[in-house]
Amino acid sequence: MRVFTTRAFGRFARKERIADSMLCNAVQRAERGLIDADLGGHVIKQRVARAKQGRAGGYRTLIAFHMATRSEFLHGFAKSDQDNISSDELEVLRQAAAEVLGWSDEDVGKLLASGKWTEVDCDD
Repeated sequence: MRVFTTRAFGRFARKERIADSMLCNAVQRAERGLIDADLGGHVIKQRVARAKQGRAGGYRTLIAFHMATRSEFLHGFAKSDQDNISSDELEVLRQAAAEVLGWSDEDVGKLLASGKWTEVDCDD
């Protein structure tokens, strides 16, 4: 499973000090079927814990998820800042997930080279 972040999500993760290991953990839980919320259209919501705290009061991440292939962190927010996303935002995320999960490895390579995406190292 390859795991990526968008430039905007990467900024969010750095600002909130979310370690790559926490992102990898969220994807690994999803691979085991432990999905916090399946929002349809290959978009899932996974909780990510704050440092030294639990997941319940931490962050919510929205991921374009395709089992055993690729995961792309699209959006993140602190639960204390936002309860949920709107139906309009969800529709945009579903469209984005359909698009990005259909891209070839060559397309992904171009995004990585341009700096628009970053690959998360989830090797144990």
